[in-house]
Amino acid sequence: MKTDRSLIRQRTVSWLTLFTSTGTLICCALPILFVTVGLGAAVAAASSAAPFLVTLALHKGWVFAGSGLMLLWSGWLLYRPGRVCPSDPEAGRLCARALRWNRRVLGVSAVIWSVGAFAAYLALPLRIWLGS
Repeated sequence: MKTDRSLIRQRTVSWLTLFTSTGTLICCALPILFVTVGLGAAVAAASSAAPFLVTLALHKGWVFAGSGLMLLWSGWLLYRPGRVCPSDPEAGRLCARALRWNRRVLGVSAVIWSVGAFAAYLALPLRIWLGS
């Protein structure tokens, strides 16, 4: 029974991590990217249609810190010492499958978070630095 709870907790944390890292992309990276390529009107329209995006963007430091902590927590749960699958063949197969999917979700989440962090914190300073 403990293994079932562990799998449910890991799955929940993995999907929550994917959700929070995608939130960083939506709130901060995509608007910056759109404005950079000259689609400021699209950002204005999205902001008026979904005003919560402005609130997320105003607090992007907290958004990135929270999602980064979720990534670290998910990584620790996934790669922690002593993590083993059950010896029962069926439960072991399901555990191995869940482990593969959790690693994929964590990888996708890390890539999304990295793209968001680059766009939110490094893209504009690099553009200014290279342009001068």
